[in-house]
Amino acid sequence: MSNGRGNARSLSKQGIIFLLGLLLVTVTLGIVILVLVFAAPSSHRKNLDSLPEAMEAEATEPPTIPTTEAPTEPPPPVVVAQADDDTMILDGEVQSEMALLIDCEANRIVAVKGDPDARIYPASMTKILTVLTAIEHIDDFSDTFTFTEEIIAPLEEAEASRAGFLPGETVTMNDLLYAAALPSGADGTMGLALATAGSEEAFVAWMNETVEKLHLENTHFTNNSGLHDENHYSSMNDIAVILRYAIMNERCKQILGTYTYTTSETEQHPEGILLESTMFSRMYGTEVEGIRICGGKTGYTDEAGQCLANWAETPGEHRYVTVTAKGMSKWHNIFDTFRLYGIITGTYDLLTPEESAAPTDEAPAEEAPAEGEAAAQE
Repeated sequence: MSNGRGNARSLSKQGIIFLLGLLLVTVTLGIVILVLVFAAPSSHRKNLDSLPEAMEAEATEPPTIPTTEAPTEPPPPVVVAQADDDTMILDGEVQSEMALLIDCEANRIVAVKGDPDARIYPASMTKILTVLTAIEHIDDFSDTFTFTEEIIAPLEEAEASRAGFLPGETVTMNDLLYAAALPSGADGTMGLALATAGSEEAFVAWMNETVEKLHLENTHFTNNSGLHDENHYSSMNDIAVILRYAIMNERCKQILGTYTYTTSETEQHPEGILLESTMFSRMYGTEVEGIRICGGKTGYTDEAGQCLANWAETPGEHRYVTVTAKGMSKWHNIFDTFRLYGIITGTYDLLTPEESAAPTDEAPAEEAPAEGEAAAQE
C-alpha cells in the first residue's frame, strides 16, 4: 500500500511540475508577444478582437483628399498708374480735351486733363496692341500674305487709312507690321489678322485676352484697326498701359519707333512702298530739350478726335508716356505732347490763359487740307 501512495505522490509532483512549466512557458510567450507588439510600428498594433470593427470603420470612413491652396493669378506686368497729391491738374494749359502724362518708373500720373479712366474711342491707337498681338503669333516674319479684292474693297468703302497694298500683291509679315504701325494702314491690320488668326474676329479675341491679362477694366475691342464702333473703347490710362506693355517687346518697340520703312519689291510696286510714321511726319522727336520722344501711334476718327500715345526718355533713360485724346487738330496733340514733356524738363512752356483762348498750333500752310477735304480715319 505504501508503494502505491508513494507512486501517487510522485505522479502528483510531476503533474504540478508539468503545470508550472507549462504556465512558465505561457507567461514567457505572452511577455515575448507583448514586447513584439509594442516594439512594432503603431500601424501594426491592432487587437485581433477589434479587427472586424476596425475594418468596418475603415470601410465607412471617407477617403482623405490632400488639400492644396488655389494657385494665385500672377500680377499683370504693367499696372494702371495712380495720381497723388503732387499730380498736376491741367485745363487750358493744353488744347486737347483730354491729356495724360505718366512717370513709368514711379508708375504715377504726373499731370492730367480730364478723367484718365473715362472711356474714349481709341481710333488707331488700337493698332499698338494689334502690332504686338501679331508679333506674338508670327513664327517667321519672312512668311508672305497675298491680298485680294475682297480684302481691299471693304477698307476703301470704310474710308480707312491704308498703306497702299493692291489686290494680288504678296508681301511679308514684316511689311504688314510696318504698314499697320507707320501709316496706320488698315490693309496691314487686316492682312495680319487673316494671316495669323484666319479672321479678324479671332484676332480681336486674342487682343481682348491681353486686355484681361492686363486687368484693363475700361477697354474692349471689336476690330483690330480702330474703326469706330460704340463697343470699341478704352481710356487714357488703359492705352498708356497697353503702350508700356507693348514696348517691353523689342520688335514691337522698334517698329513703333521707326520713322520710315520700305516694303518688299513686288510686281505691283517694283520699288516697294515707302511707309512713313504718321507721328514722326509731324515731329522730329527732339523738340523738347532734355528728353527724346522715341515712338508712338496717332489716331483719328470723327468720334475720337485727334489722338496720340507715345513714350519718351531722358538722357538717363527715365521713361515717360503721354496720351492725348479728343483733339480738334492733328497739330494739337503734337504740341500738347511737347508741353506735357516740358513739365518734366522745364524746357517747353504750357499755354498761358491768353494763349489757350486764341487759336494756336495751326498746320503749316503746305500741310493744311484742301477746302472740304475730309481726313481719313487713321
